[in-house]
Amino acid sequence: MKIRNAVLSDFEKASELYDKVTLHLENNINYPDWIHKVYPSSETVGKGIKEGSLFVCEEGGKTIGAFLLNTDPDGDYSQGNWTADIAEGEYMIIHALAVDPDYKGRGIGKRMVEFCLDYAKGKGHRAIRLDAVPKNTPARGMYESIGFHFAGERDLKRHETGIPSFALYEYNF
Repeated sequence: MKIRNAVLSDFEKASELYDKVTLHLENNINYPDWIHKVYPSSETVGKGIKEGSLFVCEEGGKTIGAFLLNTDPDGDYSQGNWTADIAEGEYMIIHALAVDPDYKGRGIGKRMVEFCLDYAKGKGHRAIRLDAVPKNTPARGMYESIGFHFAGERDLKRHETGIPSFALYEYNF
């Protein structure tokens, strides 16, 4: 398994991955409340590639996972009950972490998060922070098992329909 920064030639495979994941969620239990063709979508992929924040996880030439890793909280993180006072830009944020449903339960999500921790620390950042839909118990359990600290449930002022608040997590270095 290889995790790397996505390039333009990854656009189609990464878009297909997010389409597959969102369709699967909509037809099963949609823990993160993602919407097919809305978020995460090919627009998310294109923006992530352009900004250099999209990463892909591959196995045998197949894209089996993807995520965004950047310094944009995409909302008001100032309200978090953080254990460390770290300025925006000194921490990285994981967004849109997804694993191909055919590869579920193989520890791929955990390996991608561990990659994020190593990457952020290697770039001199002081922490990783993230948010999750409160009912997304599988993701929250994974983050907690890795050692992330719950920093409260807050309205991030994203004005998301049907998602009034998000569960915040941090991992400090």
